[in-house]
Amino acid sequence: MTTDRQKTILAVLAHPDDESFGMGGTLALYAERGVDVHLVCATRGEVGQMDEKYLHGFNSIAERREAELRCAAGILGLAGVHFLDYRDSGMPGSADNEHPNALVQAPLDEVAAKVVRYIRTLKPDVVLTFDPIYRHPDHIHIHKATVLAFERADDASFAPESGLPFKPQKLFFHMIPRAFLRFVVRILPLFGQDPHKWGSNGDIDLVSLTEVDFPTHVRINVRSVRAKKEAAGACHASQGGGQMQHGVRGLLMRFFSGAEMFMRAYPPVERKERVKRDLFA
Repeated sequence: MTTDRQKTILAVLAHPDDESFGMGGTLALYAERGVDVHLVCATRGEVGQMDEKYLHGFNSIAERREAELRCAAGILGLAGVHFLDYRDSGMPGSADNEHPNALVQAPLDEVAAKVVRYIRTLKPDVVLTFDPIYRHPDHIHIHKATVLAFERADDASFAPESGLPFKPQKLFFHMIPRAFLRFVVRILPLFGQDPHKWGSNGDIDLVSLTEVDFPTHVRINVRSVRAKKEAAGACHASQGGGQMQHGVRGLLMRFFSGAEMFMRAYPPVERKERVKRDLFA
């Protein structure tokens, strides 16, 4: 990785714990290498389910989950955590999904303008966000808003109140390898678990995710920071962090946690390229 000047990565995600359970190894690795790694989190995870014991000493689910995120950020070495201050939207059909402050109720241009402010202020070389197929409404909405923000960040006519135009060099989507997903879908029933209802809240349909495939353009080896990623995940105890290191879930996570995959959305990949090992390559 070149070190001719300070580099910056901006990850734009939806909820506290997305940064640790997903691309946490990548964030920790680059922070360890001296890159300024910032996180924009759209919500405080107000709708996340948790046992009452985790609310002891906190006034709300949002307060607890923000504290967990800041714990994780310290372990990952993030240079900054920034909130868009929307409300967790919950799942489709729920009352939370219709809440006027829910992320999914906010116009895409509005959310993108808020993301643009951080792009223009922090001037990241690389922007990271979710892939376009994760089924949670907030993940899909912040993905679309981040793509729009990336496209319009250098357009002076878009959100002029958000700072001077700036264009990051690259945009990546974090990918879950489809081969891994297909393997998990096959093996989970052997342990009495339903791959249609994965995760601590049972809100992830792994089967549907295996039906769509996107190319991997960058594969980051994160074995050297696996302990940091696991410790950051453990900060999110209210969402099952720490427990994921045990049982079948922990076995699968450890077996496949040596690398994190990304698809390059910009610059567009015109032809088949060799998979790279560095976001800045």
